[in-house]
Amino acid sequence: MKPIWIVDDDQSIRFVLEKALLREKLPTRSFTNTSDVLHALTSEGECGPQVLVSDIRMPGGSGLELLDKVKAAFPGLPVIIMTAYSDLDSAVSAFQGGAFEYLPKPFDLPKAVELIRRAVEESHREEVAEERITQAPEMLGQAPAMQDVFRAIGRLSQSNVTVMITGESGSGKELVAKALHKHSPRANGPFVAINTAAIPKDLLESELFGHERGAFTGAQTMRRGRFEQADAGTLFLDEIGDMPFDLQTRLLWVLSDGHFYRVGGHGAVKTNVRVIAATHQNLEQRVKDGAFREDLFHRLNVIRLRLPPLRERREDIPMLTRHFLQQSAAQLGIEAKRISEAALTWLGNFAFPGNVRQLENICHWLSVMAPAQSIEPKDLPPEIGVVTHASCVPDEMTTLCSVQGDVAECSEAASDALVASMSALSVTDGRTKVLVPNWEHGLQAHAHALLSTDRCDVWDELTRRFESSLILAALTVTHGRRIEAAQKLGIGRNTITRKIQELGLESLA
Repeated sequence: MKPIWIVDDDQSIRFVLEKALLREKLPTRSFTNTSDVLHALTSEGECGPQVLVSDIRMPGGSGLELLDKVKAAFPGLPVIIMTAYSDLDSAVSAFQGGAFEYLPKPFDLPKAVELIRRAVEESHREEVAEERITQAPEMLGQAPAMQDVFRAIGRLSQSNVTVMITGESGSGKELVAKALHKHSPRANGPFVAINTAAIPKDLLESELFGHERGAFTGAQTMRRGRFEQADAGTLFLDEIGDMPFDLQTRLLWVLSDGHFYRVGGHGAVKTNVRVIAATHQNLEQRVKDGAFREDLFHRLNVIRLRLPPLRERREDIPMLTRHFLQQSAAQLGIEAKRISEAALTWLGNFAFPGNVRQLENICHWLSVMAPAQSIEPKDLPPEIGVVTHASCVPDEMTTLCSVQGDVAECSEAASDALVASMSALSVTDGRTKVLVPNWEHGLQAHAHALLSTDRCDVWDELTRRFESSLILAALTVTHGRRIEAAQKLGIGRNTITRKIQELGLESLA
């Protein structure tokens, strides 16, 4: 995670903010003057901060001067200006210069941390909005249905025509959109994606078209919408079939003449954007039901690409599995695990309702939870439906486990296997039958094994693995829809976003 940069010549302010942010597991880096900050920004570029918090009055240069230079070079970087109450005029200037917010001194520490966390979330949204196609993974597939998709992308490579991508959730529609952008005349422009189903109706208009300062409660600065961010590039509108009917009319206007108005704005904004839309729904039926405008449907449906579900390209499962295991290992900083042909056979027979995204999540789960370097059928997650019999349990586990009362005493390797399999095992060691009927017993066994060592981070380790598994399972069930996953888990949208970041699950969620 990129650090929060704190700029203030007052050591006490730096110290207080550093300690408060570190308690929230937000890394920091401090500076005493603006020249050091500018030098660091120039030399580190993309490795710089995710949020900049600066005092307004410092020797050697003001925070407002720093704000101007930062916004010129890094327009998406949120900047919070700290100011004394007597500097409210300067605070107005800070807003006009594009500051995310101002923080009056003396400040309430919890409120300051919450403000910085909101700026972090804004920073993540901007990173997603400005993501370039060169950062995207390559598409993989040798199945005939995927080769048809690749040929279509090749034929469209020199075109700016609007494309409609259809396919089930998790089948990789965004990857196709990125490939269309990468191989188009707009490849050097931005690729901006937005899931219209994941954003509440009352916020979607602002996300698409931006808003002026004061347009509504909480609109404290002018904000560019996705259409402006995608100027000279490509805008990917995912799940277009779920767009509210009144916003469909505004979208049609933009597609017709390339002009729109920000929320609360009075001046037309012109944009030059190629639109690629995607949906898992039957739009023709949505039109018949009166839920989707027929004229917008025809405007979007110039070229249609159908992306096959994973169950129609089963021959690609082994290649995709090995690719995702390599990818997950690189993200976790561990050696990539191998998968046996028997385990691949089980995966090949699975229906994958969540498609490629579900396979990717399973591979990440295996990278974390599988006990050995070679993945066997018994290591696969419960949804695959592998039936593990006592006769299939390796001899080494028989010798590793015994029972005293209700507590299974196992070595760490054996307890890892118990947690990973998550299924009932009946093991006989010649004296005692060991029964692990559910995941709770496996967890107890694994905890017992860890607590028997000299480790001092057992709580953090098991909590992290539990939360990762729980969130990945929820995202699999909801096909990657974070808001719905958070609702099912009974947590807030901000909480699941923060947990995904803390647990390193961004690329899998």
